[in-house]
Amino acid sequence: MEITIDQIKALREESGVGILDCRTALEQSDGDFEKALEALREKGFAKAEKRAEREASEGIVEVYSHGKGRIGVLVELNCETDFVSKTDKFKEFAHEIALQVTAAGAEFVSEEDIDEEILAAIREEALVMVKEEGKPEKIWENIIEGKIKKFKDEKVLLNQKYIRNDELTIRDMLNNTIAAMGEKLVIRRIARFELGELSAVEEQEAE
Repeated sequence: MEITIDQIKALREESGVGILDCRTALEQSDGDFEKALEALREKGFAKAEKRAEREASEGIVEVYSHGKGRIGVLVELNCETDFVSKTDKFKEFAHEIALQVTAAGAEFVSEEDIDEEILAAIREEALVMVKEEGKPEKIWENIIEGKIKKFKDEKVLLNQKYIRNDELTIRDMLNNTIAAMGEKLVIRRIARFELGELSAVEEQEAE
């Protein structure tokens, strides 16, 4: 099957991967766009795994202000070299992450960043709920785990659906960008501030 330039362009825009890799993926999948896209995502993940032990100490802090200063977001994105940190693609990715944090309100970069006390509180609240609602005890654990998963999917950046394409998670985007740029990338830290919003510490003090 002949692979057209339009197919390659479409796959490149979706995956962020180079033209040659896109052509190869389409050829190997007999022109099936979805299969080619999935293959590139898996390849991106594999490349990300290989680079996991490398040091990423360069990068930028992206600063984004929204709603005439009502919301402010900081994102620290790291890479391996100063050269990559200055490229448009790297800066664009950092900006997209800042937009994601602004719109979707992530509080943690990864699940490992969540304090165990927070998860314990969610578990306790869910346990009280299932008891009050009279749910059968045999399904309590499934409901509780479902509540915890929902919290993680909503509050963990890497778990969130990308605001421009809900078929991609931010983890998918990160892996695709790593594959395209050929370097280890790390979303190191995020912070989101909204005018008049109390921090977790301030909320505790107010109680």
